[in-house]
Amino acid sequence: MSLNSTPSSERTHIAFFGLRNAGKSALVNAIASQNLSIVSEIPGTTTDPVQKAMEILPLGPVLLIDTPGLDDDGELGKLRVEKARDTLSHTDIAVIVRAVDSTLNEFQEKLINDLVLELKAKDIPYINVRTKSDLLETNALSDTFNDEKNDNLNILVSAKLGTNITQLKNTLATILQEHEKQKPLVRDLIPNNGFVVLVIPIDSAAPKGRIILPQQQVLRDLLEAHALTMVVDLAELQQVFQIKKPDLVITDSQIFAEVDKITPSNIHLTSFSILMARYKIEA
Repeated sequence: MSLNSTPSSERTHIAFFGLRNAGKSALVNAIASQNLSIVSEIPGTTTDPVQKAMEILPLGPVLLIDTPGLDDDGELGKLRVEKARDTLSHTDIAVIVRAVDSTLNEFQEKLINDLVLELKAKDIPYINVRTKSDLLETNALSDTFNDEKNDNLNILVSAKLGTNITQLKNTLATILQEHEKQKPLVRDLIPNNGFVVLVIPIDSAAPKGRIILPQQQVLRDLLEAHALTMVVDLAELQQVFQIKKPDLVITDSQIFAEVDKITPSNIHLTSFSILMARYKIEA
């Protein structure tokens, strides 16, 4: 089982939005260090959302989503724009891409502004990226700058030269970390200084020394809540109840029935998958 075998539903979904020929596909390829999307000077080259599951440091398991241009026209173009906007329903972080050499008309400005309003309404964190910095004269703009019409951070990059791609990855990781801190995964289900038991089976298919992402996320949320947390295998669970009564027991779906038989009826029990489903719905 490789690091890239993490299910797509458990990955951070990073979607790239913008107008046609803004450099979205080239930027996605630069971040992934692979040619995932077709790059062309012809507007409208990306006709459907392109998705690629990857492991990218320092973000971890992610799903990169390259979307069609928001200003696509014609009957087919409208369908492509709808698909691009549908992507918002499963976007964790949005990257709004605009080329440094582009001048937007009133209609195009409205498309971008409407996207920003929708992201804010859905509480989806986003970052503005100006691409094709290689077309600018040296020091024409700083690496990061503020847009007069938007107080969100902008990053100036060049997919062609690789300029500030690492900075962009680090910024995305910071945004993700800050946003996740605002959304409880499990800590709102336990009292202050609560005691939680995680029953994690040893999966022979998992990489040695590594627990799966949902288990990592739950554990981190509990640590941030300063909860007393104990991690055990199924064989040790009975001993825990003889030592101290937990406020909550969390286990893997594959052994839920066995854990339920051992856990006293007056102790709350749930699974990692249930917590993740709850987290996604509330997010």
